[in-house]
Amino acid sequence: MIEKTYQPADIEARIAAAWESEGAFKAGRPERKDAEPYTIVIPPPNVTGSLHMGHALNNTLQDVLCRFERMRGRDVLWQPGTDHAGIATQMVVERQLMERQEPGRREMGREAFLERVWKWKAESGGTIVNQLKRLGASCDWSRERFTMDEGLSEAVIKVFVQLYREGLIYKDKRLVNWDPKLLTAISDLEVVQVEVKGNLWHLRYPIEGKTFNPEDPTSFIVVATTRPETMLGDSGVAVNPEDERYTHLIGKKVVLPLVGRLIPIVGDEYSDPEKGSGAVKITPAHDFNDFEVGNRHGLARISILDIEGKLALADNEDYARGLPEGSSQLIEELHGMERFAARKAIVQRLDDFGFLEKIEPNVHMVPHGDRSNVVIEPFLTDQWYVDAKTMAQPAIAAVRTGATEFVPKNWEKTYYEWMENIQPWCISRQLWWGHQIPAWYGPDGKFFVAETEDEAVGAALGYYVEQGHITEEQAREMAEDPAKRDSFIRRDEDVLDTWFSSALWPFSTLGWPQTDVDVKRYYPNNALVTGFDIIFFWVARMMMMGIHFLKEAPFPTIYMHALVRDEKGAKMSKSKGNVIDPLNLIDQFGADALRFTLAAMAAQGRDIKLATSRVEGYRNFATKLWNACRFAEMNECVLPAGFDPTAAKEVLNRWIAHETVKATREVTEAIEAYRFNDAAGAAYRFVWNVYCDWYLELAKPFMMGEDGPAKAETRAMVAWARDEILKLLHPFMPFITEELWAVTAKRDGLLVLTPWSRKATGITREQEALIVATAASDPIVAPILLGEPTDTPADFTDDAAEAEIGWVVDLITAVRSLRAEMNIVPATLTPLVLVAASAEMQARAQRWSDVIKRLARIDNITFADKAPEGTVQLIVRGEVAGLPLKGLIDVAAEQARLEKELAKAEGDIKRADAKLSNEKFVANAAEEVVEEEREKRAAAEARKAKTLEAIERLKTMS
Repeated sequence: MIEKTYQPADIEARIAAAWESEGAFKAGRPERKDAEPYTIVIPPPNVTGSLHMGHALNNTLQDVLCRFERMRGRDVLWQPGTDHAGIATQMVVERQLMERQEPGRREMGREAFLERVWKWKAESGGTIVNQLKRLGASCDWSRERFTMDEGLSEAVIKVFVQLYREGLIYKDKRLVNWDPKLLTAISDLEVVQVEVKGNLWHLRYPIEGKTFNPEDPTSFIVVATTRPETMLGDSGVAVNPEDERYTHLIGKKVVLPLVGRLIPIVGDEYSDPEKGSGAVKITPAHDFNDFEVGNRHGLARISILDIEGKLALADNEDYARGLPEGSSQLIEELHGMERFAARKAIVQRLDDFGFLEKIEPNVHMVPHGDRSNVVIEPFLTDQWYVDAKTMAQPAIAAVRTGATEFVPKNWEKTYYEWMENIQPWCISRQLWWGHQIPAWYGPDGKFFVAETEDEAVGAALGYYVEQGHITEEQAREMAEDPAKRDSFIRRDEDVLDTWFSSALWPFSTLGWPQTDVDVKRYYPNNALVTGFDIIFFWVARMMMMGIHFLKEAPFPTIYMHALVRDEKGAKMSKSKGNVIDPLNLIDQFGADALRFTLAAMAAQGRDIKLATSRVEGYRNFATKLWNACRFAEMNECVLPAGFDPTAAKEVLNRWIAHETVKATREVTEAIEAYRFNDAAGAAYRFVWNVYCDWYLELAKPFMMGEDGPAKAETRAMVAWARDEILKLLHPFMPFITEELWAVTAKRDGLLVLTPWSRKATGITREQEALIVATAASDPIVAPILLGEPTDTPADFTDDAAEAEIGWVVDLITAVRSLRAEMNIVPATLTPLVLVAASAEMQARAQRWSDVIKRLARIDNITFADKAPEGTVQLIVRGEVAGLPLKGLIDVAAEQARLEKELAKAEGDIKRADAKLSNEKFVANAAEEVVEEEREKRAAAEARKAKTLEAIERLKTMS
């Protein structure tokens, strides 16, 4: 018995428990051991994370695919798991230690601190997993993995060592994004660009051989910088080789102000003649672009900051090289000074000596750490790198040859642009939480990479015995007693970037390298669903690793979903206060309403503008479905065993069978093409408009009439179409459909494991017959392959039924629309005339006259060779119908009202055009404000078109 009111909170936990009890989401279920596999790996959320709207969208779309393919008989593996989130997790635990006034990690030591992190993970690390379950994610939770579990850690070590031995991992001194607060290198994804109101300092660099005179522009060259403190590390000045102002200076030198070091002037296209003075200072150790310029011209890399962002000038060999005598005073004054304090001191000194030409206010973007919120420094340091350029080539080829395709396809251009200009991938982090790099160092800094400590120590001791640094006896003692080698051989303290371990996710989660059983069955994955912001950090790296180690791209299809923004189109952020919490929406409206909203708005390549009202609207849709099922139950609509919808006699019932097959085809094809919004839209239209609004309404006379074949057939058809609807909606709205599936009839199993409509299996009649014959001895496999015996055959259509009922629906809809346009009050009944109607059309109108009159508010239907005077005409499927409205409406008043509406719409269009044609407005206004104006204009255009159509209708009154 269906409860009177739909309450999602009452059913969701219970349904989730039923799925878990049945093991419904498990891959490799016995009845599917021979079924074709379908694999998706979840983008592993941070173990520290909580469900946000991006997660909700991403996992809803994955779940739609998985539930759809599971119902189509596939052996679905949706692989779940979490990422260890190096920096985030370490920060959480360190903050916890501080709040509890316990010793910090350095006081605790590495081993004790890591024990504490594992303890935190056991106690608090499963939050987001439970939240994903609330969303309805049908992952195989029995296979949940963690990027630092034993198996995945083994995969990480194996990959690192193999790539090192192949020359694809190496150590180098390069620039990295350095966080002076967290004291580690970080990835580009962990850097946020913040708009800052700063300054542009214009500095005078004296030209060698000329007497510096601030009043003589020929005695110096002007450079501009936003970071004057880095000028202490300048090793060159660049000018554009085509810039006639400076061509005569290329090859000469300037004297670095305050420092006295002579540095060359080089010609390089990096310098833009249109910006500033056209000359730029080059600091290879403190700017990524300068680093490349320096490489091209062999300029020195002079690092003048330490890991905390303080000036490091004393005992700095690179800085001291080439300094004139008398430079020690500057070193003594500035050494150890914090970078921004040093900026003020240096600018003051430059001004005092006449080297500061001017200061201009300058709004520019400054990189900040997303977790520390401090300004990030490009920092020259020794790190481990992957030769990404070499590894990128097969990954590029996989997309170019079509082995892997992006959906939407335009993301391929982004992928190529980054991959073809890829830089070495810095994979080391100065943290404790993570996969510790498998490299061991000897006393001279030589390192030994190996999968195990014993292997590395053996290699190291053998090497140092051979070099004569130690005796064989000392080597044996150190090999047997770790304490004796602690001061001689030490392990690299750094850990690997979390993106390194997650790059292995598609195959490490399947048991590689320990076993290849699941790898053979479930690799490659069938699709990847993820956000465009991690194409470089995750997608590209999975492509590289998968092809390198498994010799095949990890997925043939990469679906890139867009961003979820607020209802005005603004990006959600805590600072703006516009973040929408998906868990709050689930509490308020239910998981199904949220899921359907996200799917219905997930148009390819278009960001989602999410408003709470949209979720509320789809909550109403769920209520509509609930009430439709209650209506069927109250009218004793039950599906008889062996019911064949194609054998229905009543035209209305054949019409709904036709429409059901059509909707099934539309939903199926849209999901297969990753057009989630089209799939949800097709399901919505069919359920709300076709089934609820029209079929059930048109079926009422049958169900309220006398018992007989027509009534019995209609009841059965109502139940059959309802069941097909529950199947169609299940991938999008799993909780409510599973509940209704259970309470509307006695079922043998769960809806989640019920076959999709046979139309979607894509099998022919001949294949069906062969399957029936071969599966006769296996009652488990047959239903999975064929679907229930009540499924509609793939080729069922009834164009005649559609023509008749479709005409009735379109006629009533057109009359209703016209009445609304003409402001005819509902209580007023109007006549309807069918003009020059054929005998068939007249018979059709008479068959459905009671329905037409009731639903279109018509008092009588007549037939005429031509339209009577004062008739507003309609064209319905090529046939002419009309409403004789003479005397029922004031034509002049209606004309005036419509003209007023038209003027208002045109005024709105004009106002929007004035803003959108203003280049300054479009350039400076927030993106969401500009988009809002475009939407206002589009809405006004639609109102204008509708009003013009109504005005034209008035003109047809004769």
